[in-house]
Amino acid sequence: MKNKNTIKLAASLLTIIALVIAYMAPIAFSQEDMTHVPADDFGTLQRPQVAFEHDMHNEKAGLEDCIVCHHGQTDDGKQDMEYSSEGEPCSSCHAVERTDGGTPLMRAYHRQCITCHEAEGKGPVACGECHAK
Repeated sequence: MKNKNTIKLAASLLTIIALVIAYMAPIAFSQEDMTHVPADDFGTLQRPQVAFEHDMHNEKAGLEDCIVCHHGQTDDGKQDMEYSSEGEPCSSCHAVERTDGGTPLMRAYHRQCITCHEAEGKGPVACGECHAK
């Protein structure tokens, strides 16, 4: 009886471990193969989608801390630089259209990228430099 319970417990633990790995793997590698800024939420685009190779960008920019781009949000909707939203799409907090005073998705993208590029004095800041044809 004891041996049977041990086998059941081991099988249960292995199942839980496998489920955790299966759930976490896409998050861990979700941006590894990213080649463009996600734009599906916008429908028809007025400008070309922004080319953005996540890992190459971060390597070139010397970014090691994900929270630099993947900030969290406080309960009152303010940017939280103590909590990382890594693994969550920007659209989970920034809707395309906002009526609650929060930052809409397109403005969030533009602010995040352009503000950093201006502060660092490198990287594209004009529309056609990111939205290249």
